[in-house]
Amino acid sequence: MSNNIIHIKSISQAHQVLGLPKPKHPQVSVFRHKDIKVEEDYSQIKISMELYFIAMKDKLSGKLDYGRKTYDFQEGTMVFIGPNQVFSGSSDTNMNGDDWIMLFDADFIRLSALGKTIDNYHFFSYEADEALHLSESERKEITDIVLKIKKEYLQNIDKHTQEIILINLESILKYCQRYYERQFFTRKNYNKIYITEFERFLKDYFKENLSNKGIPTVMQCGKALNMSPHYLSDLLKSETGKSAKEHINLHLVNKAKTLLLNSSQSISEVAYDLGFDFPNHFSKFFKSKTGYTPVEFRNLN
Repeated sequence: MSNNIIHIKSISQAHQVLGLPKPKHPQVSVFRHKDIKVEEDYSQIKISMELYFIAMKDKLSGKLDYGRKTYDFQEGTMVFIGPNQVFSGSSDTNMNGDDWIMLFDADFIRLSALGKTIDNYHFFSYEADEALHLSESERKEITDIVLKIKKEYLQNIDKHTQEIILINLESILKYCQRYYERQFFTRKNYNKIYITEFERFLKDYFKENLSNKGIPTVMQCGKALNMSPHYLSDLLKSETGKSAKEHINLHLVNKAKTLLLNSSQSISEVAYDLGFDFPNHFSKFFKSKTGYTPVEFRNLN
């Protein structure tokens, strides 16, 4: 198999590529890692799916290449990958019978309540080494729910099937959201290092004139700290109560105040120096954050 990316559009196609029997449900599938039968070197396969991917890897040796990094699975972990993201495995992966993968089609949840909230589960766009680490009891709890989903679609599909699967699927995501929050909490000392690096990056960035390089984005900040933007924002929210975007805006407001009070520049010149393309956008932003227009703020002092 070549190094070209395989684009998988359906559960059926996923089963075919992975050497699995035909699926029992057209939009949801649960299977064991050990059941995957790929004829050629597993490390040579790069896959992009129009599906949601959730995997439980329990105390195995092996690697998953995802995003910019390779994660070495030595503990029980869960990985979440959203549609149209590229990933691959490694040829030395040693699977065991307790590991599983669940795939579900975006269309399966589209018209449901979960379809409206799925984007709130940011872990579908975390990097590989931002995987969720679970205790033995937590792994069992999640696996039990997954097996309920599989049991449900293996029965005769009826008008209740989708609703019951959706209830269980949402339960999995809610539990994992809780476990991620716990993971942030238990890594407080480790996270403080990232917060310090993040603040240092912003301070250094805002020391310079922003007219050429623009206002920093959450993606730029994440890249500077070598982590996904969603993970960075969630980590900051957990530790400081503010998202990455809120931290950026706070630095931007503080720099704006400094320029307004310590220079004779016009409001337009201040706006351009802060990286705004249009002065009215700066004025609207500044008032939304301070309650004053730039002119009103300057006249107060």
